[in-house]
Amino acid sequence: MAQVLEMQFETAGGKKLSVSIDDPRADLTALEVETGMQAVIASAVFEVDGFGLANAYNARLIERNVTDLV
Repeated sequence: MAQVLEMQFETAGGKKLSVSIDDPRADLTALEVETGMQAVIASAVFEVDGFGLANAYNARLIERNVTDLV
């Protein structure tokens, strides 16, 4: 089963941005994710239409099953 950590942010201009990380650590806690998201905002690395990230509004783990047929 594949797992993805999806972190969702809002920019100062009101746009949404999602950042996904494949195969996150199995023992990842909500506090670690929240702290990491705040660090991403503080780093000012991402911009959308000239606006930096302003809010971390959601994070979720997504699991999917993949079955190779060929």
